[in-house]
Amino acid sequence: MPDNNNKITEGCYLDFEEKVVDLDNQMSELAKLSSAKGIDYSTEIRRLRREQVAELKRIYSKLTPWQTVQVARHPQRPLLADYIDLMVKNFRQLHGDRCFGDDPAIITGLGQVGREKVLIVGQNKGRTTKEKIACNFGCPNPEGYRKALAKMKFAEKYNIPIVTLIDTPGAYPGVGAEERGQAQAIAVNLMEMSRLRVPVVCVCIGEGGSGGALGIGVGDKLAMLEFAYYSVISPEGCAAILWRDGSQAATAAEALKLTSRELSKLGLVDMVIPEPLGGAHRNVHDTVYNVEKYVVKALRDLKRTKLDNLLENRYKKLQAIGTVSTVDLAAKTRTSRERIKSAVEAIAAQRGTVTAQT
Repeated sequence: MPDNNNKITEGCYLDFEEKVVDLDNQMSELAKLSSAKGIDYSTEIRRLRREQVAELKRIYSKLTPWQTVQVARHPQRPLLADYIDLMVKNFRQLHGDRCFGDDPAIITGLGQVGREKVLIVGQNKGRTTKEKIACNFGCPNPEGYRKALAKMKFAEKYNIPIVTLIDTPGAYPGVGAEERGQAQAIAVNLMEMSRLRVPVVCVCIGEGGSGGALGIGVGDKLAMLEFAYYSVISPEGCAAILWRDGSQAATAAEALKLTSRELSKLGLVDMVIPEPLGGAHRNVHDTVYNVEKYVVKALRDLKRTKLDNLLENRYKKLQAIGTVSTVDLAAKTRTSRERIKSAVEAIAAQRGTVTAQT
């Protein structure tokens, strides 16, 4: 059942939750009447609660890709600060890239998850308007990626495992970021993270957009929360490029195969971490606990692996991305090949008829 300690603020329901809104309003009215008139409405409230649970199960069992994107962007979804507060003990933040400055869109620091001492690297979106503006709405600058890599190298030196928490719509696309080498900073991170001699666990906790997510997303294990998304581009960006129309974002989301379910089928994601009923925003504590449980188990398993084998497995994992066997490829393209063959035969037959008539 939804956690009453994490109630949705009025106005923060999603477009496809109309019936849930109605049920919540009815329960709220009955609670007020019960308090004002002293009448016991507990039976009716329990019935409405059961209906609400059933409705949430129905909705969230068959979310469309675009609806999944909306859940991943929910304003009350737990952010990096929530994970640090609830999951990481004795967190000590590390600042600066020793080159340009300190990017607030990427937070790094040492702490303890379970019994494991780790380096935390995560993308910070901010909760309030002031915080969001300060960190570019979670879009890191090059100095953020350079800071992340510098701290990862520090962790490697002292044999400290690394945990990255991905939550960004993409790297910051501003002129200043490009002048300071945004693409190069991300590319260097991809190369260096692939050969770090410590276990690296990556978890996509919300949005995983473009190279901005990849810049801290190379590791031995990649997990996603159930209603997070991970994609080469945002649905709006894809729609703007392909259709010149941002309103086609829902169609683009369908085509991008960006949900945890689709990426798990493709073998790009090692684990889909379940979210509480109705999404992470309805029960922050359980969501953070599920992530913590996965991280602890993943680190325990990786630390049992010899270092050379760890690096070899990581390299093979990266090499395998996008590979398809010839048998699978032939099966997937059979329909298209048959359609092309039929078209060619029809054209040849038409030409033969014209020649004969001539």
